[in-house]
Amino acid sequence: MYVGRDLSQLTMESKQDWQDKELGYFHYALSQSAPYLNSEGVTMLREINNEIKRRGGLTKREATWTHGTHPVTD
Repeated sequence: MYVGRDLSQLTMESKQDWQDKELGYFHYALSQSAPYLNSEGVTMLREINNEIKRRGGLTKREATWTHGTHPVTD
């Protein structure tokens, strides 16, 4: 489960100030609902994508016996 700042708090900040887990969570959430987003939502998703690219992508984790390779962003 995601525990962190909600989208209304984050929209007041630059995407550069967002944490990686916030970018990851909202990228996943907005991507899943992309067919239903209005132009503002699509713009926000594009900005999140650009920020993730600017940072060099989200961190890649190696798999272990107890953890998979996919970051969970509930």
